Amino acid sequence: MMDRHIAAFREEAAELLRELEGSLLELEERPGDADVVGRVFRALHTIKGSGAMFGFTLLSGFTHRVETVFDGVREGRIPVTGALIGATLAARDHIQALLAAPEGGGEELGPAGEAILEQLNRAVREASEAPEPAAAAADAGPPEPGRAPAGEAATATWRIRFEPAPDILLTGANPLLLLRELGELGDLSLLAHMDRIPPLADFDPEKCYIYWDLILTTAAGKDAIRDVFIFVEDRARISIEPVGETEAGRVGDVLAARGDIHPEAIEAVIKERPRVGELLVSRGITSEDRVRAALLEQQHMGALRDKRQRVEAESTLRVPAAKLDSLVNIVGELVTMQARLSGYALESGDAEIMFIAGEVERLTETLRESAMSMRMLPIGETFARFKRLVRDLSSDLGKRVDLVIEGAATELDKSVIEVLVDPLVHLIRNAIDHGIETPERRAAAGKPPVGRLLLAASHEGAFVSIRVADDGAGLDHAAIRARAIERGLIAPDAVLTEQQTAALILKPGFSTASAVSEISGRGVGTDVVQRGVEALRGTLTIKSAQGQGTTVTLRIPLTLAIIDGLLVEAGGDCFVVPLSNISSCLELAREREGERRQSLVSVRDQLVPYVVLRERFHIPGEAPATEQVIIAETREGPCGLVVDRVIGDHHTVVKKLGNLYRHVEEVSGATILGNGKVALILDVDKMARVA
Repeated sequence: MMDRHIAAFREEAAELLRELEGSLLELEERPGDADVVGRVFRALHTIKGSGAMFGFTLLSGFTHRVETVFDGVREGRIPVTGALIGATLAARDHIQALLAAPEGGGEELGPAGEAILEQLNRAVREASEAPEPAAAAADAGPPEPGRAPAGEAATATWRIRFEPAPDILLTGANPLLLLRELGELGDLSLLAHMDRIPPLADFDPEKCYIYWDLILTTAAGKDAIRDVFIFVEDRARISIEPVGETEAGRVGDVLAARGDIHPEAIEAVIKERPRVGELLVSRGITSEDRVRAALLEQQHMGALRDKRQRVEAESTLRVPAAKLDSLVNIVGELVTMQARLSGYALESGDAEIMFIAGEVERLTETLRESAMSMRMLPIGETFARFKRLVRDLSSDLGKRVDLVIEGAATELDKSVIEVLVDPLVHLIRNAIDHGIETPERRAAAGKPPVGRLLLAASHEGAFVSIRVADDGAGLDHAAIRARAIERGLIAPDAVLTEQQTAALILKPGFSTASAVSEISGRGVGTDVVQRGVEALRGTLTIKSAQGQGTTVTLRIPLTLAIIDGLLVEAGGDCFVVPLSNISSCLELAREREGERRQSLVSVRDQLVPYVVLRERFHIPGEAPATEQVIIAETREGPCGLVVDRVIGDHHTVVKKLGNLYRHVEEVSGATILGNGKVALILDVDKMARVA
């Protein structure tokens, strides 16, 4: 039982460490963001507490010392610097190593941990001696209205100040009823200011001396809030402003956002003591009531964020990946059996059986789509992991690189994402090492000192397009050609297009680096990319402009488990061609002998080469008088596949072939048909190379 709980702790801690890394990288970009500091602190605190509970004493003790540092950051005593972030990232890696150690073990990692803590303490000392950075209010920029996550997009948080005129009670208005009506609109927090109440001798019971600060989270809009005060607008000062979620930060920031103090006043006192609110009151810059109002807003926003996190956690169910894989396999078998049922119903001609088969087909299709969607994950989480790689690599090379992520919500099958990680790592390393120049060289070329690396994903039908683009020096085609000739990959007099020259970098062992380093030079990176893309049945294209940068585009199928295919037959044997590759089908008659001798067919005034499946797979028998040509789009261009007949669309459950077929390049897998026969799935790119 305990082993199961420890496994659950390790899984949860690993997820917290991923979040911690992302938060630290985000904090490096926005050092004054108290919300991000809070996320870092909570992750460390949770790991420390859970580790102690399950006997990971070394992990707990080490994390506690790192947490103490960020407690100081949270209170404003320790400023955030690049050295502090770097040391904390190293501490995060050490926590991961301690997590992987056996329960109660990890003593051998003690010296490494002490060295990291010393690095962390040194960063803290340097940060304390350095000039204090500008307050968060100056860094954060203009706040955006607070919005809830997807699904609660209409919810917003509003900051309201209601200052009724002293004679408002004489008009018959009751401010308390107005506040009660506001509370009916949503989640309301309020604070009454009483600093204007005079001594008893001067007190007039018919006058209103109180005014209110309110924080309201509601799905109603600003107009609905304004309507509450519609009958007292001429007898009160009313301000209604949106509150951004990131504003639940330091008290000084909230006061500045509310307009109660000037941001420069915060900068003047923040260096002296961490409790900004007390200092602002003691200096007479603002009143205690207004600081309390700012604290109220801070607590309201924090409670709102915690509530949303709890709702998200409660609505999510963690399921082991093996169970999802098993479900997809079962659905795949069900698809096969449904095909058999549909075939039997069609042959029987029984209307009732055909109706039942149609309903089963509809339900199976729904179940298939549902099961596949469970395996789909947004690629943004994978992209976010590369922030650390970009940061460390650019630092090691003395370069400045800004990673830009687009299309983070694009979804891909889990198994596809797992295979994609290594190719993307190599593409990013090559872009930073070979592509993006040093700040000095960029300045000499008239470029900004910070290089730009783009990771973008988008859907294209049954495929996902992933782009890795940099604005560096671009590919040196002359150097690539010279190295290819030197290695015997091409003849000295070979005539190549720019695309063909760029494709040479994908050859195994190819590298233009003059020396082998820890980062590159062995010529294995792009080879890994090519093999990874081929394993996914995808395509890769390279576009580069000298001095402007390079873009590598990967076009990957959404899923590898179940695909839509076109079922064809040649000599009694069945084959499946992925439907996403097919552009058209046409007939090939025997009388067109001229074209047949050259293995070419005319398609829209273009000669397209083709492969006859009977000849390629040595299938005996006589071909029909009129055959079918399937035109498929491939990396090599359009290519035709000649078959006896086209049977129709087929939901194909992909099955891997055994080692016996590992050298058959034209086949990427197999599937079981409804009649129990096996049909091979063709790799159209490999067939095109044959053509």
